[in-house]
Amino acid sequence: MPCSQFLGRISTRALLLAAIATLLPATSNANAQSSTELARLQHEAAQVTITRDDWGIAHVNGKTDADAVFGMIYAQAEDDYPRIERNYLVALGRLSEAEGESALWEDLRQQLFIDPVELQRLYTQSPAWLQALMHAWADGLNYYLATHPDVHPAVLHHFEPWMALSFTEGSIGGDIERVNLKALSAFYTQPHEAGTASVQPELPPTPRELAMLANPDRFDPDTLDTEPQGSNGIVIAAPHTVDHHALLLINPHTSFFFRSELQMSSDEGLNAYGAVTWGQFFIYQGFNDRAGWMHTSSGVDAVDEYVETVTTRNGNWLYKYGGEWRPVTERKVTLRYSTPSGIATRTFTVYYTSHGPVISADGSRWVTMRLMNIPIAALEQSYLRTKARTYSEYWKTMELQANSSNNTLFADADGDIAYFHGNFIPRRDPHFDFTRPVDGSDPATDWHGLLSVEETPHLLNPKSGYIFNVNNWPWAGSGESSLKASDFPAYVEMGGETARGQHAIRLLTNHPDFTLDSLLTLAFDSYLPWFDKPIPALVKAWDNLPQNDPRKAQLVAEVSTLRDWDQRWSADSVATSLAIFWGTELRSTLTPKIAPDARIAGLAVQEYAAKQATPDELLGTLAAASAKLTTSFGTWKTPWGQINRFQRITGDIQQPFNDAAPSLPVGFTSSVWGSLAAFGAHAYPNTKKWYGTVGNSFVAIVEFGPRIRARAVTAGGESGHPSSPHFDDEAQRYISGNLREVYFYPDQLKGHTERVYHPGQ
Repeated sequence: MPCSQFLGRISTRALLLAAIATLLPATSNANAQSSTELARLQHEAAQVTITRDDWGIAHVNGKTDADAVFGMIYAQAEDDYPRIERNYLVALGRLSEAEGESALWEDLRQQLFIDPVELQRLYTQSPAWLQALMHAWADGLNYYLATHPDVHPAVLHHFEPWMALSFTEGSIGGDIERVNLKALSAFYTQPHEAGTASVQPELPPTPRELAMLANPDRFDPDTLDTEPQGSNGIVIAAPHTVDHHALLLINPHTSFFFRSELQMSSDEGLNAYGAVTWGQFFIYQGFNDRAGWMHTSSGVDAVDEYVETVTTRNGNWLYKYGGEWRPVTERKVTLRYSTPSGIATRTFTVYYTSHGPVISADGSRWVTMRLMNIPIAALEQSYLRTKARTYSEYWKTMELQANSSNNTLFADADGDIAYFHGNFIPRRDPHFDFTRPVDGSDPATDWHGLLSVEETPHLLNPKSGYIFNVNNWPWAGSGESSLKASDFPAYVEMGGETARGQHAIRLLTNHPDFTLDSLLTLAFDSYLPWFDKPIPALVKAWDNLPQNDPRKAQLVAEVSTLRDWDQRWSADSVATSLAIFWGTELRSTLTPKIAPDARIAGLAVQEYAAKQATPDELLGTLAAASAKLTTSFGTWKTPWGQINRFQRITGDIQQPFNDAAPSLPVGFTSSVWGSLAAFGAHAYPNTKKWYGTVGNSFVAIVEFGPRIRARAVTAGGESGHPSSPHFDDEAQRYISGNLREVYFYPDQLKGHTERVYHPGQ
């Protein structure tokens, strides 16, 4: 199998443990485990050492990789068990058991693709080394629950190893979320009686349209009132650094507190540090002692919809495929959901063709969706890349072709830098437009395998000396050395340029040799390029007003403020406040006038404002912005930091905000405006101040010399418990960009150790 060179690092002992564990009884309640089972878990725990540094970050070491997995998931549970549980309730399609009937459609969407019975079958087919890790994962969680009777899970009182296959990819917003819940519920709340279906001429919404409705953050940076979720990744080649060591910037933009930060190591060669999505047993974005990787959301088209012509015969549904009618597969899905009087159930009959599950209807036609659903390979790839220490080893993990939604920025101690596009890309007939639902009855619309890694966009050691991706297309990611769109099928990239992309190009082009410090400075550069064209257009509109126009006097101070602004954010900047409020009003006014296809490019409002917006639109939105600032804060001359705040007052997953409670000023802005350091904030029903919930969540810079040098910061702090000193001890560093040193080696932990223990102590 691919990546076999890594498997020798998984010990025979771990495999034997996995085999023995399958023979031991499992209980239905983690707090009532048999003494034999508990003794086994205690023996496992004794093989693991957890060292908490002075920021509360867990450095987990085990004799085997399985031991390290046991310890790291135990440490995660210590820090925030509710986030682990919720992630698996979502992944398993069981959220409604905790949150009630309102979550039924989300659960049904999940279980269309994630069938627990199928996952249990796949578990038995997983390679022995992976089974060992899944066993250790379940054991670590169950041991945590057994040793913490004060923890009261909402639903999941016991974990089974196969459950790890439900959540194999650590990014925020998976492919399944492209299924529109309103369209799904409309289909599955209607009875599907026997009768002949006829083809209707009108096509259903395109995948992109449905995706924008279901998850607009990922597709349209100009969607109002949302923060584009994605990430920044930058790698600098060794010859272009002062010390001739490759550099890596890791800067995911997700909802805050979405990942844990930790280190996991073993005597089998595992030694990885970075960000871990709560509940998973692999470092998602991070580095080992020789190499590092950063994932950014990809614009690849890896999901397709098919219009199915259906009919019934003898009481059975059939769908047309070529010259034949094939039976539609039916499956019963029973969902449990909580009610005030207890648990209730609802059963759905769900339908499948060879293309995938039925997700909606257009008249009498059905629409199915096909996407990546290969849990074993996905979990293998996610784990094995953490042990890849060279470019060639990382390439081998990519050959598993189980990463559908992420680009990768890579750097290593050999001085290499590289870019990999999403590596699950179906091979399609280019005669069809796969941006729209295609005819499922035509066999030519089927996928024809996958593009090989060699065939997908990838780049190694470009002459420019750098590669970046900030959720823009890859065709500008390395200056004149960039990949060319003409070399690849159109469906490998459906996105466009972004304001962040413009910003990165500006900073990286003709930059002198980098250091760790200068890369950090770049990551927090305060320029906001979105305003490059709109502000001159605004100033021109005001300059051209007749002297007797009342707006000439009314807006003179506001226009002067923006005219003189250097377009750099800061907490004490009045111009930043005015610009953000004006830009928000401008987008609200102009976005409906711009075609959706243009908005997807991300810069449409910026371009429209400069070339086509009327003076009334430009000046009217400025007047509205000034009025809103005055209404909320007493004057439009309010510094940005008095508006834009970081607050963490509870450990709730959906955090409340309160103007009367302590909060901190934040200088950086939403990435909509081109800020590389992103802070997506807005006011809430009971607040006037804006509070951030998404954007910079984990930031790390890494230098790959003879010894790793790294700095990092996590939003707020490592712990989800308000009583912990590590609940918000990183908040000031987070908002100032003052990253702390990463203690990667044992000698670095000397003098910085808070606690050393075995799980359960």
